Amino acid sequence: MKIANVIAYVLVLLGALNWGLYGFFNFNLVSIFGGARSVFAIIIYTLIALSAVWLIISPCISNGKLDMSDKDK
Repeated sequence: MKIANVIAYVLVLLGALNWGLYGFFNFNLVSIFGGARSVFAIIIYTLIALSAVWLIISPCISNGKLDMSDKDK
């Protein structure tokens, strides 16, 4: 589950960075890789949204802890 959490954090940070760039400079970071409504952009936006959902439900299924430790259980 640690790998899923790390990937989710990276994707959510990418989404936050994209929103910040869009808000401050009207620059969409994802759209430079094929357009704003390209298949690639839709996949990236979907993965970012699923990552946010994962970070919301992950503590619920792991007894209230978001596991980012290096220790194996």
